[in-house]
Amino acid sequence: MDHVPRLLVINGPNINLLGMREPGIYGTQTYQDLLDSVAAAAAEAGVEVTCFQSNHEGAIVDAIQEARGAIDGIVINPAAYTHTSIAILDALKAVSIPFVEVHISDVASREGFRQVSYIRPYAALTVSGEGIGGYRQAILYLTRLLAHTASIPL
Repeated sequence: MDHVPRLLVINGPNINLLGMREPGIYGTQTYQDLLDSVAAAAAEAGVEVTCFQSNHEGAIVDAIQEARGAIDGIVINPAAYTHTSIAILDALKAVSIPFVEVHISDVASREGFRQVSYIRPYAALTVSGEGIGGYRQAILYLTRLLAHTASIPL
């Protein structure tokens, strides 16, 4: 029996407010639309996905730590914590789970402080400015990466 890859999709602060939060920047799709899109991408990729959202940095760190030994890959949109959280970076590095960084908006075209990403240098890929469709790209990329890694003999 083949192992079905397990992915964890983590969303940081205010992602739960999609659709009402600055629709000119983040679009009109809701957080439920994001969850539905992630579920469809997981079905397309043949992976299991668990979604987690928190407005609290420590809860995100806990979710990353709890993924160790249970999750094969992480898709993470740390939201504002992208630019401030060394704790999230340290958790990602500690668990040694491959991850993809996702941002709904095009952070490169936004305020200067949004140009800083503590996790980007360690991410397998960063997807930015693709709306909630960026999660699909991240899931498909991570699935291919995990399949490739699994095919390499140790």
